[in-house]
Amino acid sequence: MQQLTTEPAQGERAGEELSLAERAYRAIRDRLVMLEIRPGAPIHEEQLAQSLGVGRTPVREALKRLQYERLITTYPRRGTFATEVNITDLAHISEVRQELEPLAAAQAARRATAADRAALTALRQQLRGADPRRQDAIALMHLDLRVHRAVYAAAHNPYLEDTLVRHDNLATRIWCLFLDRLSDMAGHVEEHGPLIEAIVAGEPERAARLARSHVEGFERAVRAAI
Repeated sequence: MQQLTTEPAQGERAGEELSLAERAYRAIRDRLVMLEIRPGAPIHEEQLAQSLGVGRTPVREALKRLQYERLITTYPRRGTFATEVNITDLAHISEVRQELEPLAAAQAARRATAADRAALTALRQQLRGADPRRQDAIALMHLDLRVHRAVYAAAHNPYLEDTLVRHDNLATRIWCLFLDRLSDMAGHVEEHGPLIEAIVAGEPERAARLARSHVEGFERAVRAAI
């Protein structure tokens, strides 16, 4: 039975004790986001519980949240399935992110604590060490998710953070669907470097500008790959 582990995510701090339901939620969420659970695939509570090493109750609680976040869908008399990735959603998702990602970046530059800045600086070092010749696209996508979630957490607005995490998850599913057609995955992830530097330096206007540019570049890259 696999040990249930998750990477740090929104709101998580060093030493934080997470409930089994929260750990199950984060693990299943990231499998869905990274398309390890393929779009349209059936969701089996018992299989997930066994693979995560938890009971069915935490999994059931996690699935309720994931349905609200549009990552799974339940049909009467048919069952529960991973939500399909619909490219027509890209414009709607980008519309939200183009407004809120710059806001989060600017607030992070204003509000980041010493711990936030240290965590972001560590991620900046990881970006510098990322070598696309040795790291596959999936590993780079995991790093991309961690940077986004760290920026949202550093904004210290739980409502903004929750909204952006959900929309970034949906955007990442679209991105993962086209990974084999995207020519500069490493370049897209490396764009986070200057953004992190602006936040750590306490430069909200520059951080907002870089965040907006990143979201706009994401949409252009996906549309070019379609």
